[in-house]
Amino acid sequence: MAEAAQGRVQAAVESAVQGLEREQIRGMQGAMFRCSARCCEDAAASMQEVQRCIERCHAPLARAQAIVTAELEHFQDRLSRCSLQCSDQAKDALDSGGSEPRVRGQLDACLATCGEQHLRLVPAMAKKMRDGLANIQQ
Repeated sequence: MAEAAQGRVQAAVESAVQGLEREQIRGMQGAMFRCSARCCEDAAASMQEVQRCIERCHAPLARAQAIVTAELEHFQDRLSRCSLQCSDQAKDALDSGGSEPRVRGQLDACLATCGEQHLRLVPAMAKKMRDGLANIQQ
């Protein structure tokens, strides 16, 4: 049961990130490469000027990647904390004399609940990333 919830969360996160990549990041990548190519076409620019120009072209994409990475890390941290709480509860139940099969069932149910709770958070996380990326593009 917990594995199924984990699979659904993973699929939802992957789908959200792929959508962002197609809808926003890919366009930013294209703009970065076109901008970088224009930097290289300036025959009068010094090597350092061309390098600074290319770095300026790359900056929006780097900010976009940082936004996506930070949101995914935050989401993973929350999911990990929930899972750790389930594990702690299971350990406490075993230490209190609970039967292993019953505790294992409770752990599985708790982990499945974590997965379902976090599955509901994916749309908000994706919206936050989308809004952050939109602010970069303006």
